[in-house]
Amino acid sequence: MGMGTEEPSSSGGRSAGRARGLAVKALVLLGGVLLLKWLRKSTTRWDHARTVADSLIGVKFSREQARRDPASYFNMRTLTCPATDMVDDSRVLYFEQAFWRTPQKPFRQRFYVVKPCPKEVKCDVQLSSYAIRDVEEYKNFCDRPKDQRPQPEEVIGDITEHLTTVHLSRCERGKRCLYEGSTPPGGYPSSWNGSSYCTSELIVHKNGEVHTWDRGYDDEDNQVWGPKAGPYEFKCATPPSYDYMFSPLNLPAALALE
Repeated sequence: MGMGTEEPSSSGGRSAGRARGLAVKALVLLGGVLLLKWLRKSTTRWDHARTVADSLIGVKFSREQARRDPASYFNMRTLTCPATDMVDDSRVLYFEQAFWRTPQKPFRQRFYVVKPCPKEVKCDVQLSSYAIRDVEEYKNFCDRPKDQRPQPEEVIGDITEHLTTVHLSRCERGKRCLYEGSTPPGGYPSSWNGSSYCTSELIVHKNGEVHTWDRGYDDEDNQVWGPKAGPYEFKCATPPSYDYMFSPLNLPAALALE
């Protein structure tokens, strides 16, 4: 009788233990699923916009690409820094581009407005470029002390013509980029160097590298300016010490097709 009363008790204990183990595993699995959902939801639309803006900020050079293919690319320097914030929390960045040996003479100056995409557009971040009312007033904006720059309220008043908008989406898992995107089909009006419209593509990489591909087309969809082989590759770097040979007089060749 003693053995008969102990055996069922032992079997029942094992069954109860298995049940508890399954319950714990189920709770762990459920907790993991809920945690994953929470983490995904914790990245807000504005988090994406801030990540893109932060990735664009800084000094970047196309030095390595110019060394690999000097016939197609020049060693360019881009400089981007915060200018102000809009009332809707959109970030306004000042951007300028120059040959690396003459950074004080930028040939391209823009304002970038970075914000989440509208809900009706399938993307994460909207990056719009605007013309500047008086580009001379903003030359080397980022290199100046803050009290010698146009003030935030002046910046907002100096944002003028809308030029382009690039819609960026998070890169698929496994890619080395963070965000990538382009202008909508058909691009935006442009009259530079015989073009009737232009397109832009942008890739933001995890290491801060930024790839940009701006191209212009005529009425017959022939490319009339912009690199033909691929995008410019701008990498975070200090100014190079070697003597890279080029002349600022070659600016049209750097942007137009040969």
